[in-house]
This record gives sequence, structure tokens and C-alpha cells, in this order.
Amino acid sequence: MKSFIITFLLALVTMAGQANTYKTIKSPVAMACVNVADGELEVREVIMSDTATTVHFTMEYETGHHFRFVKESYLMDEDGNRYPLRSAEGIALDAWVQSPESGVTNFTMHFEPMPKKVQAFDFIEGDGTGAFMLLGIHDSHVKLNTPTMQQLSAANPFTLPDYWYNTAAITIRGRIEGYDAERFGFKSLEGFVGDVFAKENGMMVIDIAPDGSFEKQFMASYPVSTKLCTKETKVDFDEIPFFARPGETIDITVRRNAEGCYECVYHNGSSHEVERWLKSKLMTGYLSNPLALFQGSFSDAAMLAEEVWRNMLYRIGMVSHRDHFTPMEMQLALSDAQLYLATAFLDYAMMMKYNVMKQVDGVYYDEIVDSINWKALNDANSYAPLHRVDFDNPLMLSNSHLFSLVNRLQYASPATQAYFKATGQKRLDDYYAVLREMLGSKDNTLIAQLCLYKQMLTEFRNWRTEKERTIEALKNSPNLPDSLRERVLNSIPTVESKYTMVSNTFTHPYVKAKADEFYSQEMGQTELATPLSNAPMADLIRSLSAKYPGRYLVIDFWGMSCAPCRSAIQESKELRAEIGKRDDVKLVFIAGERTTEGSDAYKKYVAEWLADEETVCVTNDDFTRLQELFRFGGIPHYETITPDGRRVRDDLQIRGFYNFDHEMKQLKEALK
Repeated sequence: MKSFIITFLLALVTMAGQANTYKTIKSPVAMACVNVADGELEVREVIMSDTATTVHFTMEYETGHHFRFVKESYLMDEDGNRYPLRSAEGIALDAWVQSPESGVTNFTMHFEPMPKKVQAFDFIEGDGTGAFMLLGIHDSHVKLNTPTMQQLSAANPFTLPDYWYNTAAITIRGRIEGYDAERFGFKSLEGFVGDVFAKENGMMVIDIAPDGSFEKQFMASYPVSTKLCTKETKVDFDEIPFFARPGETIDITVRRNAEGCYECVYHNGSSHEVERWLKSKLMTGYLSNPLALFQGSFSDAAMLAEEVWRNMLYRIGMVSHRDHFTPMEMQLALSDAQLYLATAFLDYAMMMKYNVMKQVDGVYYDEIVDSINWKALNDANSYAPLHRVDFDNPLMLSNSHLFSLVNRLQYASPATQAYFKATGQKRLDDYYAVLREMLGSKDNTLIAQLCLYKQMLTEFRNWRTEKERTIEALKNSPNLPDSLRERVLNSIPTVESKYTMVSNTFTHPYVKAKADEFYSQEMGQTELATPLSNAPMADLIRSLSAKYPGRYLVIDFWGMSCAPCRSAIQESKELRAEIGKRDDVKLVFIAGERTTEGSDAYKKYVAEWLADEETVCVTNDDFTRLQELFRFGGIPHYETITPDGRRVRDDLQIRGFYNFDHEMKQLKEALK
């Protein structure tokens, strides 16, 4: 009897020590994978019990590359509650792990127990810079309670501030507490501060003083939401997000908080007003990545776009509730989500354009290898996912990714076909008609007008040189009757008439005002070339001019990560060989790399495609300063420098190598 009692008590103790598993999720899905640049992090299974939440992970990472998970990792539920990591199996914590030959690492993590009611949660690999994240992990068979955009918007009524459309300087100043350049690993911050109405845009570099203070001023035509970043940090801090309106000074202090993590403290102005939104880590851009990277058919992409949109709304609803967004913060979040959804779908379409074309050694040919998707690509009806987006929303202007959206839409296949198939007023009418169909709008929206505005900026140089090109062509036609020659010359539209035709389509008053301002500035420009500033990187350009005295420099800014750059270089090799025989010009190729020696891939590429040509490799930091000097954001980008070291005006710049002789002749004639 005594033995039975002891056995019974031991059984009770054993049962009491066993976990009570109340939920198991097989093959859960995640809404977004964040910061896993060289691979993919996935969850195989989640086991929730009253003693622990166990998550089985799979990390697919490039073979031979290293990654790390820290012991400060945690799970976070919908209400913002954290569940710290207790232990891990199959992976060492706080140690760099080399991806095996298979590229696959399976491991398990045990966290503090989450309540059964939790339906979706995030995995966050600590609060440090570049932490791995899996957002919105949930059972794919369970329908999440996702609000609609109309519900979120109606619950947060918002009136556009009077200051929205305005042109003035923005000043960003602040201080990083405890800053030491050697310990932090960087001496400057950089950020894209472009203006969609400006002809030239580029990066802004802010130098940091030894005491950690910084200050910079730039012009803006509307409120700006962007980040100051560094790529070279040695501490758990690498960016300062801010929101500022024209005419405003934003004062920011970067300091450690109670948990020991760096955070931004906004002392005043617009950044302070939307501080919760700036710090919320909504990650809606990452939520759109599956759509941007999708390689299936247009019909499947449309279905995926619906899923991505629901994920965005779910996360906005959850985070805004948790962080107590104001109406303005909610409307900014919804505007960003719409912008990212549209850009992601247009990114998908852009890549589809290349996927359906024959490709050999990185060069694309006109031969179509997928006629079904080619037809869909050029059909405005295929872009129905864009109909979810309000392209008249002025809040979109503040997002620095607006440039990508306008660019992708401006050059979307249905739009470009409509634009270049016609001429004159019909060209503009057809272009707008296709954009209306693509965007699901009865009107020419703000974004559609910005697309034509950017076309105007692109073509303005051609408007100014069209007459000269025609005259040159007539000179080469000596047998042309004088009467016909005269009629041809008289038929050439003036710059004013072309501008008037385009500007008359701008019904948005601010777009029209900015177009008029641009036209007045361009037509009032008398200098054909301007001296370089005294910025440090200008000395590099001056040294190249000194190296090749008496020659024009045509500089190609490119990079190894830029496929269009490499394609242009490879396709123009024979043309450059002919240009290289000239003694009046020198081609220069400048790329940014981690070091001035360049990576092995860079060296190999230069040896194959740019051998015996003038190549310059600068650090990524210095390349950013060159972007600031010449006011450009994307690459490839070309600049022309006169023999006396001046930068040639935009409409006279040499833009590549395919019409080189004529453009160089035109430039020389203009500069006489």
C-alpha cells in the first residue's frame, strides 16, 4: 500500500511538471521577412504550451556566408507584449554561424509562454541594428480580423494642413549623445531628400562634429518623410527617421533609453507630432516585398496583391492601436501602404518585361519567349490591383519612395506604348487615357499629372535642341528644294508651344505652378556650363581634368549592383572603342565599393569589360558625396565636364554612347 501511494505521488509530480500544449501550428505563414538580405527565414512549426512557446525555424542562407542570432531575441504579440527567449537548440546564440554547404540551417527556440488567444505574433531578433524579423506569424487556416482601409480612415478623420503645398528650406539639426567617431564607426549620415518637382535630385550628406552635433539645410516643396542613415555603424544605431515641413527646423537628440537602446528624441515640430508613427516600425515596405519579387503570371500576381494588401491593413490596424496613432499618423500609414502596394506591383511588372524577353549573357533581345504574359504586360486592364490606391492622395508626396512609384508608372509598358505611338495633343490625350485605365480613375489624378510632369523634365532638353538637330539634318540634304526646306523649318514647334501644350493638362494648381516655375528658370538660364563647387569630391573631378588636359570628360557613374549599368557598359563596348580613339574627350567610369580597391567581383568585371579605360573606384561614402555634388539619386548617371573643369548644363550633357559624335559636335558648337 505504501509503495502504491509513493508511486501515485510520483506520477502526480511528473504530470504536474509536464507542459500542457494548447496550440500547435503546422507550417505557419509570416507576412514579412525583414533584414535577411542573403536568404530567407521561415517557421516550420509553433508549439504553444503553458510552460513555453517553442518555434522551429529554418534559415536558408547563402552557402559560406555568416549570420547570427542573439540571446535578446523575443516574440511580440498583437498588444505589444514581449516573450523573451529562454534557450535554443541547433544554433549557438551570440555567435557568427557559417551557412552549411546545403545553405539550410534548422534550429529551435524556446520562449516564455504566450496566451492561447494570440493569433498572430512577430519574431524579433533583439532590438539592435539590422535585427532579423518575421512579422505576422500565424496559422494560414485561421482568418485574421483585418479592418478595411475605409474603416481605418473613417475612424481617423483628417484634414490636409494648410502648409502642405509650400516651397521653403528645411533645417535638420541635432546631437548624438556619447558620440565617438572611432567607436561608432562613422563620421557622417546620408539620406535621399529629393523633390519630385526638381529636375535634379540626389543624396544629402551630413557631417557629424566630434561632439556628436550635426546640422544641414535643404529645400523642399512639400513635407518630407525620410531617414538619415549610415552603412558603416559599429553600434546598435544606424538611422534617424524624421518628418518635416518646408520652413521648419527639426531638433533631434539620439540617446540611449532605459533599456539601453539608442532612440531618437524629437524636441519640436512635425517630427514630434508624428513621433509614434516614425518609431512604430510598421514595415509596410517589407510587407510588399513578396509582390515586388514575384515571378508568376499577372493573374497570380493580382491574387498575391490582395493578400499583401490584407497583411498591410492588418498590421496597420494592430500597430496603430498598440501605439495610439493620431489621425494624421493613421492617414500617413495608410498613404504609405497604398504607395508601397502600387510600387511593388509595378516593380513586378517591370521585371516581367525582362522575364518575357530572350536573354543571352545579360543582354536582352526583342524576341518574346512568353507571349501570354507579354500581352498582359501591355494591357492596362492587367493593372487592376492599382485600383485600390488613391492616386490623388497628397500625403504620398512626403514618402521618399514616391520617386520609384512615379518612375515605374511613367515607364509602365501600356503608358509608354500610348505615349510614343502618337504625337502632339493626341500623344498627351492617349497617355492620360491609359493612365486613367491603369489607375481605375475617371480623372487625371495627381500622380498621373506628375508622370507627365517628369516626362516634361526628361524631354525639355530635346525641345531646346530639336531645331538645331533639324537644321543639321537639312544641311546634310543638299538636294532638298529650298521651298520644302523652309516649310520644314517653319513646321518645327517652338519650346514655348510644346510647353504650353503640356502645361495645359495640369489641372492640379500646385503642379501647374511648379511647371511654370521650372519653365521660367530653364528659359532664363544663360550659362552653358558652371564651375564646380569647393566640395571635397569636386577635387577628384578636377584631378581627372588635370590628368587629361584639353579634353572633355564624359563620366559614367555606375555600380556592380546596377543591372542597367552593366548592360549599358557591355552593349557599348565597341562604340567606346571608337570613342577612345578621339583626342578631345575621355570616358571615365566611377563606381562605389566598400573600399577603393573594390571587391573581387568588381575587379573581374573591370578586367573583362572596362580594360584599358579610365576607371575610378571610390568608397560608398565618397560615392554618396558625388551624388550630392551632382544631384543625382539613381544610376547609371552621366556627367560632362569641359576642358576647363566646368559642369555642362543639363540639356547639353552627353547621355551615353549611342549618339556620341552628334551630341559632342552640338556641345562644342554651343560652347563656342
